[in-house]
Amino acid sequence: MKIHKNIADAILRSLHEIFDENKYADKVIERTLKSNPKWGARDRRFIAETTYDIVRWYRLLQEITPKKERELEGIFGTYCEWKGELPSEPLQEKIESVQSIRKIRESIPDWMDELGVAELGEDLWDRELSFLNQEAKVVLRTNTLKTSKAELQKKLHESEIDTMVHPNYPDALILQKRKNVFTTPAFKEGLFEVQDASSQLVAPFLQLKNGMRVIDACAGAGGKSLHISALMQNKGKVVALDNVQWKLDELKKRARRAGSSNIETHIIDRPEAIKRFENTADRLLLDVPCSGLGVLKRNPDAKWKLSLEFIERTKILQQKILNDYSVMLKKGGLMVYSTCSVLPSENEMQVQKFIQQQNGAFELVEQKIILPSEGFDGFFMARIKKS
Repeated sequence: MKIHKNIADAILRSLHEIFDENKYADKVIERTLKSNPKWGARDRRFIAETTYDIVRWYRLLQEITPKKERELEGIFGTYCEWKGELPSEPLQEKIESVQSIRKIRESIPDWMDELGVAELGEDLWDRELSFLNQEAKVVLRTNTLKTSKAELQKKLHESEIDTMVHPNYPDALILQKRKNVFTTPAFKEGLFEVQDASSQLVAPFLQLKNGMRVIDACAGAGGKSLHISALMQNKGKVVALDNVQWKLDELKKRARRAGSSNIETHIIDRPEAIKRFENTADRLLLDVPCSGLGVLKRNPDAKWKLSLEFIERTKILQQKILNDYSVMLKKGGLMVYSTCSVLPSENEMQVQKFIQQQNGAFELVEQKIILPSEGFDGFFMARIKKS
């Protein structure tokens, strides 16, 4: 496996930033690829995929690298041999010797393995982990305010990007090969957003109707707000809330490109700000912060950045958001609580706890669990009615 020096340097520099400086892999790779405009599409793809792959298999690679060489350079060398045409016999033997140890074979920390078993059981955790280690597919959501799925597919084909459809996801197009979609005319015209197929099920789960007032209370940069706007055909009102201003600024930019004219944004920078939205929402989306254990294939560096303490703090925050923000819902209105986690303690158990505490004011209507083994991100969503 012959790699040019400048490519190898870029990969090693990225790995140092991710592991030694604790930076997020997606941002590091984005910056690395911008640093050299002379790299072609093939080089860029190789740098991104190799970096992600080493992050994904970091623990396994450490284990099969000789002890004296366990710096990032040595681990990179082991990876190159492992992915080369003919790995040496000693390396093959080392790989085979750890196949029976799940936490090494699937390359996760001890605590994460113990947590997965405790919450999902041996068999289910074992199966889902192997899917969480597969490379994430690139999925687009057709912006139905501007085009149809068939039209978008045709337009992307003209840009040499071929896609597949899926019967269970009405607006989704799945890339056959990873390509940079952000430079295409279709993206610049606002004909699609990049959004995983599982995430595309959240907005329809709200059971929207034209003319409704919908609050997306943890909107972030607004992927789901934009989907809600499209499903309501720009009618009614989408109120996007977040406690981080730059995310809402990004949403405004995306909304302009998408032609979404019924979205308004508000910063929630103090508890009193919630009060002004009391009893105003026909539908309320709480896409809450979570461990992200359902999206490890997309964010493999989370394996090494997460901790049990962080997850425990996040669960307290989830319950606080449920209790504080549920006042925004009108009587008879519907609220969707969603996460990109596979842990019942962040999902079903949080919903049960909330409903019990509310003494009959809310009831669970339906919940949906989407496992990574179904082909996309792991997701959870619960539809709750205000009695």
